[in-house]
Amino acid sequence: MAEVKTRTRPAAVILTPSAEARIAKLMAAAPEGAIGVKLSTPRRGCSGLAYSVDYVNAAIAMDERIETPGGTFFIDGASVLYLIGSTMDWVEDDFTAGFVFANPNAKGSCGCGESFTV
Repeated sequence: MAEVKTRTRPAAVILTPSAEARIAKLMAAAPEGAIGVKLSTPRRGCSGLAYSVDYVNAAIAMDERIETPGGTFFIDGASVLYLIGSTMDWVEDDFTAGFVFANPNAKGSCGCGESFTV
């Protein structure tokens, strides 16, 4: 019999060390029952889709999972196609703090940067 070789599929989203550190902080302060942090792309904003990061209390089979040193990061199964190849970073300065996405699938975004279109 021929040996079947499998290879690990790359993660849909690349997390920077800063994003992983923020996930660890979020999980350290997570409400009881939270098993991870989840990224999704709900329909909202002037361009159609927005990035949303929330705590998750239950795993869904279709969601992508990325194990980080600080906890499990989930990507909504319905959002994966919009996010493949993206990089997620955590940026903090004197005036703002938040996750920032470099998404090669985004064809445009609104002026305020809150939503995007594919």
